[in-house]
Amino acid sequence: MINIVKITDYMSEDLISLNLKSKNKEDVLMELAELIGLSPDVSNAGNAIYKALVEREKLGSTGIGKGVAIPHAKTDAAEKLTIAFGISNEKIDFKALDNENVNLFFVFASPIKDSQVYLKVLARISRLIREESFRNELLSCKTPGEVLECINKKESI
Repeated sequence: MINIVKITDYMSEDLISLNLKSKNKEDVLMELAELIGLSPDVSNAGNAIYKALVEREKLGSTGIGKGVAIPHAKTDAAEKLTIAFGISNEKIDFKALDNENVNLFFVFASPIKDSQVYLKVLARISRLIREESFRNELLSCKTPGEVLECINKKESI
């Protein structure tokens, strides 16, 4: 059997925020960097994650459309692929590809050398969030545990 990469293998409840406070792109990147920095596998010393996310955004917005952004960075500050998740109750202008504001954020930090898993998980999330029903399910989650359960359920189909 093929070894399937699961998004939830790289997430944990303590890296999920259902009420991001930021009002603009710069602040939400800082808030997400701080959130993912809570992981024991990520060091946000000297705002390393934030700086890496900003550098990646300079290449083009990670706002992929339909209210979703996937800010991500390859950095020495990550020991292994780590994913945090956040929901903003106010949609944020993230310069998304479809010009829609964003309220669902998957943020990645990955070691520089770890390309394969990183790309697989990125592609998997991109595929899942195309479905409006899945995005709506995520938005209706009341706890971090429900977010993990929602993603897990979707990945098991």
